[in-house]
Amino acid sequence: MARISVRSAVAVVALALALTSGALVVGGGPGGDGAGRSTPAAVGPAAPLDGLRGGDLDRGVEALRTRLREQPKDFTSWATLGTAYVEQARTRGDPALYRAADRALDRSLELRPGYDAALAGRAAVAAARHDFRGALRHAEAALAENPYSEPALATRIDALVELGRYGAASRAADEADERQPGVPVFTRYAYVRELRGDTASARRVLERALDGATAPGDVAYVATALGQLAWRQGEYKAALRHCGAALRADSTYLPALECRARARAARGGTAAALAGLRDVVGRQPLPGPLVALGELYEAKGDPARAREQYRLVDVWAALARANGVDPDLDTALAEADHGDRAEALRAACAEWERRRTVHTADALGWALHVNGRDEEALRYARRATATGFKEAAFRYHRGMIERAVGDEAAARGSLTSALRLNPGFSPVGAREAREALRSLGGDAS
Repeated sequence: MARISVRSAVAVVALALALTSGALVVGGGPGGDGAGRSTPAAVGPAAPLDGLRGGDLDRGVEALRTRLREQPKDFTSWATLGTAYVEQARTRGDPALYRAADRALDRSLELRPGYDAALAGRAAVAAARHDFRGALRHAEAALAENPYSEPALATRIDALVELGRYGAASRAADEADERQPGVPVFTRYAYVRELRGDTASARRVLERALDGATAPGDVAYVATALGQLAWRQGEYKAALRHCGAALRADSTYLPALECRARARAARGGTAAALAGLRDVVGRQPLPGPLVALGELYEAKGDPARAREQYRLVDVWAALARANGVDPDLDTALAEADHGDRAEALRAACAEWERRRTVHTADALGWALHVNGRDEEALRYARRATATGFKEAAFRYHRGMIERAVGDEAAARGSLTSALRLNPGFSPVGAREAREALRSLGGDAS
């Protein structure tokens, strides 16, 4: 990517400090023995941490550490602390905390071998690191000890989804709904339905989950999921309404702030969207909001600031990798659109070998396309859209690849479908889709 500016260099240093500070803070760990994420991958937290939601999370972690200094053999608190570190890592964008989680969970299992909560915690750490085979293995081990473990049931669904085993994920969601109906399971159940193109069922399940949510953290989580679903379907007014409900429950909830900014950008509120995304990346500099902010700057005619955001994706990826997180899916699309195309293809191929999902198929197809390998790319673009998942970016990628191979009729259909579904799916991508559609004689209005 382009050489970094002084302002961006300062941001990189700040990001590096943010991502390494966790190791410095928790390195000693309670008791002096070093006990001390999902992403756009996992749907969300595997289960609420009682008493450790929202702004109480940091205070809860400190309370657990104090307790464990006094009661170092409390295996339950070690497991809770490990799971809390995973949640801290997710909310802060700080992968260094996964090492602290490992130490706490290992200590719990030393004290109580086979403890299901600690095994479920290990599953959550593996999922956060994008080791979905490991996550599935640990979740199954936890369920062998306790078939009703809500965190394990939820993480098993996440792992199966992220491995592309959608049929098994659907069965796991049905089983989890029978055993432990509640917010964590409902949200996964909804996403499995959405992946199959059944957005109506997904919405109904999320609304059911919202009706049953009482804790502010749960309300924010589910309302944001509804907002994100609405945004993906181009329903920006509904997205803003749901994000507003989430932020009334928790004004600091970053996924809701990001969703609101994306919806505002799609409705033409560029200034408000820029301010919102700057706030998000200032507190959690993850690839999704960084690229979204960069594209807003690019669409606004400010390429220098756009490059700064794209450069920070590289920094995040390097630090994530150093802390055991696999960032290839995140970096493949960012590099394909805004950086090193050869690196995009390397990352996409590596991720495809690890897991074969609609998202990895889309990333590999797009990386092949930008590297001029369009006939190969089309096979993966078709696979990305085969389940019926209503994602405008997938349809845009497929349409651009179809145009490149000379299938103009198919390209018009795919590009038209992308823009009808979510005309503001990307400030840059939507603009390019309209330009391509006009060149094909389609209606880009």
